[in-house]
Amino acid sequence: MVNYQCSVDLISEEVQKSLPEGYHVRPLEIEDYAKGHLDCLAQLTTVGEIKKEDYEARFNYLKDRQDTYASIVIERDDSKKVVASGTLIVERKFIHALGLCGHIEDIVVDKNQRGKRLGLYVIETLKQIGKTMGCYKIILDCNDGNIPFYQKCGFEKKENEMVHYF
Repeated sequence: MVNYQCSVDLISEEVQKSLPEGYHVRPLEIEDYAKGHLDCLAQLTTVGEIKKEDYEARFNYLKDRQDTYASIVIERDDSKKVVASGTLIVERKFIHALGLCGHIEDIVVDKNQRGKRLGLYVIETLKQIGKTMGCYKIILDCNDGNIPFYQKCGFEKKENEMVHYF
């Protein structure tokens, strides 16, 4: 049984057709725990030890909030492994007539799959989902080394990010 976190209807057919042969983009599935989703994310940042039941609980939490969270993956057809992923979080604002602002987070492409434009396809998919959901803008944070990539994806550098860790 496949459980979707975001609707497959939000995935652009144009992006799907643009992917290299043998890859497809789709919503995150609960079965992605076994398909290497966390291994892929671990190439981005610290993931920690996450048990299958905890992964499934978080998945179901996000699934129940499809109007706020849209996580997508790119799967390689021959290996059935997740090779790229990203998430769109929709923030509800008071400004811009109760507008919606999308935040792109946790973009990662497996180190063995880079150079195939998979990151671009993840970004384009999330941008389209945000547009379809009614976001008036989409923002993301990145390190300086990734600025040229995100500029190629249609983003412009604006302002600064601040962080406070606990």
